[in-house]
Amino acid sequence: MKPLSQQALQLIADRFKVLAEPMRLRLLNALRSGEHSVSELVKVTGATQANASKHLGILTECGMLGRRKEGLKVYYFIADELVLKLCELMCSSLQTQLEKKAAHFPARRLNSKSRTPSPDPLPRHRSTQ
Repeated sequence: MKPLSQQALQLIADRFKVLAEPMRLRLLNALRSGEHSVSELVKVTGATQANASKHLGILTECGMLGRRKEGLKVYYFIADELVLKLCELMCSSLQTQLEKKAAHFPARRLNSKSRTPSPDPLPRHRSTQ
């Protein structure tokens, strides 16, 4: 495979920068189920109308989302399905990394009422002072 040019690397970095904003990821996640109007996306994500519109515009400008207008409403949808595959790959990678890190800790059961860890079933050594 041929090395990437500086211009290509910059384009790739710019694409990843778009995904580096949690609100944009929330919007993409909400749109996984299909197209939604701005007001529906505001309700689902908890964003303000202005904030959601700003991020939807950025996602649309870079080609990840598409939009259509119906009367006074604007509907957004995933235009580049590969962005969802990229997110799935990242989630899978994070899950694997977290599972490896979690393997270094002893299993703890949560007390269902208080949601605090149950007493450690392993005996503790007393200090000999």
